[in-house]
Amino acid sequence: MQQAYAEMIAELSATKKVLVTTHVRPDGDALGSTAAMVLGLKHKGIAADVLLLSHLPTKYAFVYREADIAWMDAEAGFPADFSLAGYDALLVIDTGTWSQLPGLKPYVEAFTGRKLVIDHHLTQEDWADRKLVVTAAGAAGEIIGELLEQWQVPMSRAIAESLYTALVSDTGWFQYSNTRPFTLRLAAQLLEAGVDADRLYQRLYQNERPERVLLQARAMQSLELLENSRVSLILISRDDLAATNATTNDTEGLINLPLQVKSVAVSVLLSDPPEGGAIRCSFRSKGQMDCSAFAQQFGGGGHARAAGAKIPGTLAEVRERIVAALAVAFSAMS
Repeated sequence: MQQAYAEMIAELSATKKVLVTTHVRPDGDALGSTAAMVLGLKHKGIAADVLLLSHLPTKYAFVYREADIAWMDAEAGFPADFSLAGYDALLVIDTGTWSQLPGLKPYVEAFTGRKLVIDHHLTQEDWADRKLVVTAAGAAGEIIGELLEQWQVPMSRAIAESLYTALVSDTGWFQYSNTRPFTLRLAAQLLEAGVDADRLYQRLYQNERPERVLLQARAMQSLELLENSRVSLILISRDDLAATNATTNDTEGLINLPLQVKSVAVSVLLSDPPEGGAIRCSFRSKGQMDCSAFAQQFGGGGHARAAGAKIPGTLAEVRERIVAALAVAFSAMS
């Protein structure tokens, strides 16, 4: 694995200008990791731009703004003059699949520079020139932290806060099973570099929009317990979003609420995006079911305990397909 880090460092060291991007609907890990990477690149004298395929979520906006990181927003579509021609490399962080990079594929396929991926997800596609994938990592931020250390980039407070945001976002503030000894050792280093954990906790977990809390209350009214209460299912319709004035970003984390129920082994959330298109499906497990394997049958993927997919159809149609597949999966586990 040390060789893989060395090879990625060599790739980046050979560049003068890099475009950094991440998956659609970026979370704290995606944004914290990209921010830390951009700061690291700039320390090495490498110009770096950020491309976001979705609007910067209000909840995580401080990550970019406090680190003075500019970004291009392609949610409404790529500008007519958008091109990768001016870059030596494209660096994709926290995903390795086209489904998480909507609209980017034709630009990447025409790009003659280096295509790089840094990720921790099990599900990958073979299109990059160089990949650094560490599936044992609890967050992409762990990989970025290790890479910057090996690259001898000083741990500034801005980098440390970006990485800490990445870590706590994907490990549930170190509560999830993906938290490993390395995660906590890195967290300690970040605290020593000046991270104010209390301030970040308030920013991330005590700073919600009223619209999100209203959506949470409405979503929980749809809660179903299936398979002898081993499966929870939440549906979020366009009407739910409209009635609460919430956005798709406000659905983040809602899937974890039913996992508080002792009998629930798997939590499922289905959301109908207001802009139309496929139903967004999220899966979370306490360990009894491999969510990544389950999602792959619908063209999705992710981690063993957290995965997702986008499935065409109405909310009712997709619910029926998911419920049927869950029945098969739990029958096989019996």
